Amino acid sequence: MGSARQGLGGFSWKVFLSYALDWIVLVALGIVGYVLGKISPNKRPFSLNDPDISFPLRDETVPVWLLVILMGAVPIVLIFIVCLIFIPGATVPRNTPKTLIWKRKLWELHVGWLGLALSVIWAFFFTSAMKNLFGKPRPDLLSRCDPDYQNAANYIVGGFKGENTLGVLYSASICQTTDNAALDEGFRSYPSGHSSTSAAGLVYLTLFLASKFAVTIPYIVPGSSSSTATRAAFPSRLPRHGNSMEQDEQSASSPLNAKGTALTARHNAKLHSVRRQAAAPPIYLLALTLTPFALSIFISASRWWDFRHHGFDILFGYLMGLFTAIYSFRYYHLPIQEGAGWAWGPRSSDRAFWAGVGRVGYSGVDEEDTPSPVDALHKRNAESNDVELGRPQGSGAGHLTQRPGNGGYANEYDQHGGGYGYSNGQQRFDDVEMDRMDHGTANRI
Repeated sequence: MGSARQGLGGFSWKVFLSYALDWIVLVALGIVGYVLGKISPNKRPFSLNDPDISFPLRDETVPVWLLVILMGAVPIVLIFIVCLIFIPGATVPRNTPKTLIWKRKLWELHVGWLGLALSVIWAFFFTSAMKNLFGKPRPDLLSRCDPDYQNAANYIVGGFKGENTLGVLYSASICQTTDNAALDEGFRSYPSGHSSTSAAGLVYLTLFLASKFAVTIPYIVPGSSSSTATRAAFPSRLPRHGNSMEQDEQSASSPLNAKGTALTARHNAKLHSVRRQAAAPPIYLLALTLTPFALSIFISASRWWDFRHHGFDILFGYLMGLFTAIYSFRYYHLPIQEGAGWAWGPRSSDRAFWAGVGRVGYSGVDEEDTPSPVDALHKRNAESNDVELGRPQGSGAGHLTQRPGNGGYANEYDQHGGGYGYSNGQQRFDDVEMDRMDHGTANRI
């Protein structure tokens, strides 16, 4: 196991070279994408009377150099700043060695940049290849083309023959322009490169910031449940129906009613626990994390009013970048809701380049080393002092997957220990929420 986790605890040349290879592959894909953007694309035949390609050639609102800064340089700098300042966070003990802290900072920085590169280069490569493959005319194609109208009949390649030229298609050879680069760009409308790359870089940055700043929709921890009773403002103070004195007398004389009263108290405590499991993040953090996303929308929309792309080209390009951003983020980072802002750990030394069939992933942790989902759930809730899913007290105790309402467990109050709990005669389970409510916690809602 020590060699398997060498990538986490100490330096491993195999792990180092495997990630160096990742960077080499990404750089190679980026170079190929750049070369594809320089070769002549396919040129789809077009009509000289098509209003959709008759727009004027205008200056770009977001030129390529500015696009590179906004979707590349800005995320690089912001990821560096976040990793330098906010990692590893306030949960690290004060006596943690500085070397370990800097290792974590550098690892988070490395995978932050690696995920960004994967997202942007992936989108750039496929966009460049698709542009050349489809050769779709831009909205400003005729302004670039300068067609030879006098000899137009020599360039007809399709459409309907006759006196009406609306349905006639011409080849790109009809263009008289001497600016071949501008003409080639006129046939690179689908998909939009500005849309795909801006979404790839800036949506990735939004996800990264949301992860590090814990900006997510509030959610209930798996295993918790709720019902329509959660609509009550103060579930622990729900009034009992009927005469209270009569209910007390019935409770004292009827075991079933006494049991029902205990169940109601436990249910109210459970609801009280559920609503305190999450809270909405501050709005300023939400606005901060959504700013890169809004910028990507602006860049994509500018291609419409600049007459550089048709609507579908912009939408499809943006969806490409959105997909690469989400995939690349999850490729290197834990889910935002459950990951506490951390990235996945490095590969193990013995699986730096290959895992093979029968092995679970590249971390070096196989099934025998991994706790079952049930055990992991018990451990997580036990550590948070939640009796609902935690293990019972005692070394030989079994699992308790929910607050018991039947099956031999009785609700009781420990006169000696001073707390609520459940007991089957042999083992006792603490009810932390009931204890908190008994000491006035519910009164502070």
